[in-house]
Amino acid sequence: MPKQKITKEMVVDTAFQLAREGGMERVLVKEIAARLGCSVQPIYSCCRNMDGLRRDVYARVRRFVGERLSQEQYGPESFQAVGRACLQLAKEEPQLFKLFILCPREGVSGLEDLCREASDPRLDEAIAGELGLDGERARRLHINMIVYTVGLGAIFSTAVPGIPAEDIFPWQEGAYQAFLAQIKEEMRNGS
Repeated sequence: MPKQKITKEMVVDTAFQLAREGGMERVLVKEIAARLGCSVQPIYSCCRNMDGLRRDVYARVRRFVGERLSQEQYGPESFQAVGRACLQLAKEEPQLFKLFILCPREGVSGLEDLCREASDPRLDEAIAGELGLDGERARRLHINMIVYTVGLGAIFSTAVPGIPAEDIFPWQEGAYQAFLAQIKEEMRNGS
């Protein structure tokens, strides 16, 4: 029987699965080779070095998270739905959530950059339209909720034995209501 040709896509897919199961520390050449049923040589042939492979895995994680969160339809309460989906992701895929949070982000020098890099730009438009906010206020609410949701997600994804979702979602909703009330108060006061 002819041997299977190992491709870079196969290596990245396997590395992604290892990271999904146990974090980036599980992404080892010997582990990848064992999963693919080959020696380490084809792994080294497909990937120049581990740094490049890790970058590929982080890119795959960002795509996975982006696709998962973009499944939320933009409509009434879409902002809250995306936030809940983010926390659900932290619960269901804790290793991927942690990798998404901790992945290196080039060109990010502020929270505005992070918001642009880490989320769907349509969400700011949906927030503004749903809540009757101008673009700047919608973005500020979005950034506040990213920071708060990432913090909750980090707790959610690392807590042992685990925190029930019904205990986490009310905290997220409370933060959303508080941030929104602050922005509406500013609008009433003309600031």
